[in-house]
Amino acid sequence: DQWRVTTAFSGDATPIASNWERNDTDPTLSSFGSQMSESSGIFTFPSTGIYEIHFMIEYKLDGSDSVANYSYIKGTTDNSSYVSLTEASTNIIHGGSGDLYANSTSTAIVDITDTSNQKVRFDVDVANSGVEMQANTARDILAARFIRLGDT
Repeated sequence: DQWRVTTAFSGDATPIASNWERNDTDPTLSSFGSQMSESSGIFTFPSTGIYEIHFMIEYKLDGSDSVANYSYIKGTTDNSSYVSLTEASTNIIHGGSGDLYANSTSTAIVDITDTSNQKVRFDVDVANSGVEMQANTARDILAARFIRLGDT
């Protein structure tokens, strides 16, 4: 199952809660088999099993500051308290004028045994509120993939 954020935004997001859509650009296969569900940035698994989760994000800085950016795949086992499963960081070192870009990716493999309580979300933490997370409705820039690898 493939998801992406359609609209760019600035600043921190805990979680990235809006503008998620299932990838719908032909000829990309948006999903195969059972599908994830998403509500306010919280993703629910359709069935138990071993899943690979991939998260990608692109940052844009249009100023003269240098900044560190962090993205996380976070998970819960009680549908309440989230812990970081991955942390990916990147720095944008700005030495002049014009826009600068950086990206990061992370992957987690999870064992889902309880679809009611085990969920995931994606967070971003930037050191400068002027950093913009890039997004697009026609291509994946800020996106997540969920691949069911097998039974638990």
